Amino acid sequence: MKLIGSLTSPYVRKVRIVLAEKKIEYEFVLDSPWTPESTVPNLNPLGKIPVLVLDDETALFDSRVISEYLDNVAPNNKLMPAPNRERTEVKRWEALADGICDAAALLFLEQKRPAKQQSPDWIARQQSKISHGIDYMAKELGENACCIGMHFSLADIAAVCALGYLAFRFPEIDWSEKHPNLARLYAKLMLRPAFADTVPQG
Repeated sequence: MKLIGSLTSPYVRKVRIVLAEKKIEYEFVLDSPWTPESTVPNLNPLGKIPVLVLDDETALFDSRVISEYLDNVAPNNKLMPAPNRERTEVKRWEALADGICDAAALLFLEQKRPAKQQSPDWIARQQSKISHGIDYMAKELGENACCIGMHFSLADIAAVCALGYLAFRFPEIDWSEKHPNLARLYAKLMLRPAFADTVPQG
């Protein structure tokens, strides 16, 4: 199978970590939907990454869909519990982390526009989402070793990808200083090769 994506996307990073933790072999094809020559729109009509192309040429898109597919297709190192309340909690964490990434990506794009075209209200709205999202994440984590109690899961992968994207794009948002529990989780998981090998670059 092939994974289409970039080295900067937190959603692509999430899938790369899942693939590594599940020990699934794949080909990583670098492609950005922002370039004129991108092939991404041919695979995903929404023009977004990541895209996972299966051996039968079926294209899966959206990191949540891809991550769940990969966890189901390989029985080792389960990252999501069976359908129950705990599984819902994992998906809630993923929605929170992805929401922070969504706001950060929108903020990054807005700040790349000419200054006169930027919307202060729009920027403030995205900054508020990020701030409230991080605070909520820290509150939910508490003193737990992992996002879901003691069990490493997709929730931890999603959370670290969100925090890593903020550290990459907005180092001035010093979430680690304000929330030591998030800093501990981040530092612990960065010791795993799947996380260390996928730090955003670009």
